[in-house]
Amino acid sequence: MNKPGEIRVLVLGLIRDGDRIFVSEGYDPVKQDTFYRALGGGVDFGETSRDALAREFQEEIQADLTNIRYLGCIENLFIFNGRQGHEIIQLYQCDFAEPKFYQLESLMFSESVNHHHKALWINISRFKSGELRLVPEVFFEYL
Repeated sequence: MNKPGEIRVLVLGLIRDGDRIFVSEGYDPVKQDTFYRALGGGVDFGETSRDALAREFQEEIQADLTNIRYLGCIENLFIFNGRQGHEIIQLYQCDFAEPKFYQLESLMFSESVNHHHKALWINISRFKSGELRLVPEVFFEYL
């Protein structure tokens, strides 16, 4: 998460396979709430968001992307772990270059030594019904 009072620039990749999307699972310990978000990460200074998207997928799950198409920009204000967050998200639609990623049910990845996450395919209907929570909520406009 960003430092207090700082806006973080992120890039996320929307990967869809029929009625399901590939997301990472997150947990807010203060709210005791599980949520899901498209994979991606921070854009480094001097790096384009498209380059950051490719780098983040390589770093996190060793995946190459193809058919990358810019969808839009989302401004996200939220509370996570009891702290205010503010993100500017560059959102892309893309596909995995390797078919093996479409065969996976889930995989574990690490953002850092202490931050382990699960990525998985989830049917979009589970988010639309309210059974599971997709963040940011404006993400639904792109599904």
